[in-house]
Amino acid sequence: MPFKPATIFCVLICCACNNAATAPVIKTKTNDSTLKIATDKNPYHSINAIPLPEGYERVKTNSHSFAAWLEKVPLKENKTVYLFNGAEKINQQAQFAVLDISVSNKNLQQCADAVMRMRAEYLFAEKRYDEIIFTDNEKGNYSFTFPYTKENFAKFMERVFGMCGSASLSKQLKKGIDFSAIEAGDVLIRGGFPGHAVMVMNIAENKAGKKIFMLAQSYMPAQDIHVLINPSDENLSPWYEIKDGDKIITPEYIFYKNELKKW
Repeated sequence: MPFKPATIFCVLICCACNNAATAPVIKTKTNDSTLKIATDKNPYHSINAIPLPEGYERVKTNSHSFAAWLEKVPLKENKTVYLFNGAEKINQQAQFAVLDISVSNKNLQQCADAVMRMRAEYLFAEKRYDEIIFTDNEKGNYSFTFPYTKENFAKFMERVFGMCGSASLSKQLKKGIDFSAIEAGDVLIRGGFPGHAVMVMNIAENKAGKKIFMLAQSYMPAQDIHVLINPSDENLSPWYEIKDGDKIITPEYIFYKNELKKW
């Protein structure tokens, strides 16, 4: 594919997850219970240790599935979200917990990048190296190749982050048919400049068949990937339930049900 001038590249990176033109930032209440989310230590060691609401059970997963890998992602004890440069993110009220996944010191691993990173980490862990493929807006393919080392993997992902984003990933993913069929590993994504993407991390269900789900994101600038609170229901948070209506309101972005996609 043709070389992208540095100036254009910087503009695209800075716009990739900016949602100001399409949806308002959702401001959470600044009461003691909300602030506690960002200041207390996280007692949960992994995604599957986060408690469920009464009456719900996690949907069983195949041991080698992406959903099973996501459940086991470790969480940091510190709930603070840090940017790629070590500074604290200004908004510390969006996260329930922080994933223990590196960011690097470059402003690359933003929203869709974090989604691609988790998918690629899963495939790497399963040694399905030939499936680690991402496409850019010009339909150019980026395939992970030998040597299959973590050092080479990190270099490969940085290249992917620089050339792919929400616009290209939205085209690469498959359209979800029915939001009620949401699964862990699915992606809520709005491709474009601006655009945004969040990962469905976990699914639970009650005896009546009602589902709830958990979301995680990175954002702009590049920052720690974090489990999102539910700004519309602090009693259910960090879980989200499938409700009537089309909107999924997250702390910093509004999605619509028809923006759910699958790998």
